[in-house]
Amino acid sequence: MNWPAIKAIYWHEMSRFFRTIWQSLASPVLSTVLYFVVFGAAIGGRIQSVEGVPYGAFIVPGLMMLTVLQQSVANASFGIFFPKFSGTIYEILVSPSGWFEVTLGFVGAAATKAIMIALVILLTSFWFNGVHIAHPFWMLAFLVLTAVSFALLGFIIGLWAKNFEQLQIVPLMVITPLVFLGGAFYSASMLPPFWEGVAKLNPVLYLISGFRWSFFGLADVPVGVSLVAVSVMLVACLAIIRLIFLTGWRLRE
Repeated sequence: MNWPAIKAIYWHEMSRFFRTIWQSLASPVLSTVLYFVVFGAAIGGRIQSVEGVPYGAFIVPGLMMLTVLQQSVANASFGIFFPKFSGTIYEILVSPSGWFEVTLGFVGAAATKAIMIALVILLTSFWFNGVHIAHPFWMLAFLVLTAVSFALLGFIIGLWAKNFEQLQIVPLMVITPLVFLGGAFYSASMLPPFWEGVAKLNPVLYLISGFRWSFFGLADVPVGVSLVAVSVMLVACLAIIRLIFLTGWRLRE
């Protein structure tokens, strides 16, 4: 394992985050405050509670997952795409580091950024709602696993994309709609039976459900299934990235 290479890539990516830390943190926090105002106050005035949990508190895990997924994908995809765009990817490819070290550096930085922002959002939520975390260990476990899994997905998107338009199309057209339809602001049990079955075809529902369980002990699907879903995604993304580096697909174009 080439630890110096991992550290070099990781800290290079993190330095970009720290240079613009106020922008990086202010934007998601402001968005979260707006969600709390719109959903927590406006809709919460009509929906007092969901399964015994005040609606304002109920949406906190969904908001955190929304941010983690968006930030993980965006940071990892841009992190690897920019070297491709500027041509410095060749310096990485000829360096004495394997695909796993390169992936670990970029994905580790992207996941760290997403987790930091999610924790800031969690702290922000305490100003609006009395959120109680029933299982702190599993909350952190789901948070880290989800951040890493979607950072790996973002890394794949960055390797696949040929231009900035392609870099944005998957997060905007796929990831964000799946999060909104994955129970970020409601419970699947609130839906009619047919649509509840349709909602359970959405893989993001399993991530949000497991994460919400760590807060309130409530889940739309069994927690074990949620853990298996995020683990399968993590392993599948690693396998795809390994194949890309072995074949050189989109790396040398």
